Amino acid sequence: MSTTNQYKDLFKQGIWDNNTALVQLLGLCPLLAVTGTLINGLGLGIATTFVLVGSNVTVSIIRAHIPKEIRIPIFVMLIASFVTNVQLLMNAFTYELYLILGIFIPLIVTNCAIIGRAEAFASKNSVGPSFVDGLAQGLGFTLVLMVLGGLRELVGQGTILDGAHLIFGETARSWTSHFYLADQKFLFAVLPPGAFIGLGLLIALKNWYQNKP
Repeated sequence: MSTTNQYKDLFKQGIWDNNTALVQLLGLCPLLAVTGTLINGLGLGIATTFVLVGSNVTVSIIRAHIPKEIRIPIFVMLIASFVTNVQLLMNAFTYELYLILGIFIPLIVTNCAIIGRAEAFASKNSVGPSFVDGLAQGLGFTLVLMVLGGLRELVGQGTILDGAHLIFGETARSWTSHFYLADQKFLFAVLPPGAFIGLGLLIALKNWYQNKP
């Protein structure tokens, strides 16, 4: 398989065929907890993608020097170092979003998808494919976070891109679109039950589209 075709296949696997959230069903705790809005999902997705790419590339570079007996603890330490970098960057540049996401930023360390890619792919492949694999898996996870967050935000409070300034700065305050005005939020969509139902609908929609004649 040529390098171009290999990279295309990795992107197809990460975004669609083997999507972290919709197929592997990994990382569901942050997925369900923080997707109250599209922007929250985007923020966590960017952070997770950064850690995925960084850990994949680093593991690939040093894979020949990692003793097999202690590879998992080493992977966890590497992932934790990238998560620490993400925390410091978010604390410095997107502090309000950092407070909203809270404990789910450090919990990226325990995300099975990141450890799984380091073990199953990066430790067996060169830097190029490992980079593409981490990017593809991260983008696939981010897309699901954004779609689920957008659906919950739209149904729950009638807006899209509420809080865009948390990532894109004060000029993004005007990006918020209002589809209906509500005195109170539709709590069923905002709270965890809405997240479970929304994710179930996304999985069902993907399976239907993939298996239709």
